[in-house]
Amino acid sequence: MLKNLQQQPADALLALIKLHNADPRVDKIDLGVGVYRTSDGATPVFKAIKAAEQKLLETQDSKAYLGPEGDMGFVHALIPYVFGKDFDRSKVEGMQAPGGTGAVRLAVEVAKRAGVKRILMGTPSWPNHAQIVAAVGLELVTFKHVTAEGTADLNALKTALAAAQPGDAVLLHGCCHNPTGVDYTKAQWDEIAALVTASGVLPILDLAYQGLGDGMEEDAYGLRKVLAEVPEALVAYSCDKNFGLYRDRVGAFYAVTSDATALANAMANGSTIARASWSMPPDHGAAAVRLILSDADLTALWLAELDEMRDRMAWVRERLSAAQQVGTVNMAPLGIQKGLFSMLPINGDQILAIREKHGVYMAGSGRINIAGLTNGNIDKFIAALGDVAA
Repeated sequence: MLKNLQQQPADALLALIKLHNADPRVDKIDLGVGVYRTSDGATPVFKAIKAAEQKLLETQDSKAYLGPEGDMGFVHALIPYVFGKDFDRSKVEGMQAPGGTGAVRLAVEVAKRAGVKRILMGTPSWPNHAQIVAAVGLELVTFKHVTAEGTADLNALKTALAAAQPGDAVLLHGCCHNPTGVDYTKAQWDEIAALVTASGVLPILDLAYQGLGDGMEEDAYGLRKVLAEVPEALVAYSCDKNFGLYRDRVGAFYAVTSDATALANAMANGSTIARASWSMPPDHGAAAVRLILSDADLTALWLAELDEMRDRMAWVRERLSAAQQVGTVNMAPLGIQKGLFSMLPINGDQILAIREKHGVYMAGSGRINIAGLTNGNIDKFIAALGDVAA
C-alpha cells in the first residue's frame, strides 16, 4: 500500500537550512530560520527558564500524564498577560497545546466543529496557516494584508468582512505579523473590532510573538480590543518565542464567550481533538513558564530578558531603516515594522544571487529574520543587497 503514496515537495525552509549548513564561508549570514539570535548569533536559553528548570529538577516528583488539557496552572497563569488583569475570567478557558502550531490547529478544528466553513485570511501569512486550514478541510478566502506603500491594508480587510457569509471565521495576527512585520495600528484595531462584530464572523486571533513588538501590554492591544467587542472568539498563543522555548513546543488554546455552556463545550471539543491528535501535550516547558509566572523575581528576570530582545531588534531595524534606499529597495518601512520578520521586495533571481555571491540566506519569499543581523554583519548585508538589487 505504501507504494501508492506520492512524493511531497521538500519544505523550502528546511532545504535552506541544509544549504546554509553546507556553505563553508565563515562570513555567511542566516536570515532564514525564524528564531531569535543575540548579537553573537546565539539562541540561548533564558536565564529565567534555567532558574525555573532548576526548581523543576529539585521539586518535580512525577512524570505522570496531566491529561489532554495539559498544565492548567500554566494555562491560567498566562491569562492576565494575554487578556489583561481585569478580563472577566468567567468568559475564558483554555488548555495547553504543543506550540503555537498546535494551538492554531485546535482553534481551526474547534471552529469547524462549531459550524465554520470558510476562513478569511490576509496574505502573505505564515505558511502553516494555509496548510492547517487545508488539512482540516475548510475553504480559505484570502485578501491582501499589505498595501503598495507597505502599511496594513485595512480596506482589503473591510472588503473581505463586507462579503463574509454565515459560517465564516477571520484569522488575525495579534502582533509582529509573520512574515511581513506589518501590524495594524491601534486606530485600525479600533475599526477592526467594530467591523468584526458587525460582520458576525468568528475571530481567530493568533498571538505568537507577544512582547517582541512594543511590549507585553502594547502587543496585546489588538486582541483585547477585539475581545471587548465580539461575543465570542478563539485564541492561539505561543510561548516558543517570548520564552525561547522553541524545541519544547509550548502553546495554549483559549475560547472566549459569555455563554457558559458554549465555553464548556468548546473546551470539551478541544480536549477530544487533542486526545486524538497528540493525546497529552509535553509538560516540561509549560511547567517552567508556570514557575516563572508564579514567582515575582523570575517574572521580573524574564521580562528584563524580553526587553533586551526587543531592544536589540529595534536597533537592527533602526540601522536598516537608516540606509533609506539600497538599490531598488526602500529600507525606511523596516523601521516601523515589528517583530522578527520583514519581507524585502526582491525577486527569486536576486535572492539566489545574494546567496551565491554573498552567502546571505533568506526565504524564497524575500522574508528575512532581522535577528540574524548583528553589528558584525549588518553592513555586509546592506552592501550585498545593494549589489543584487542595483
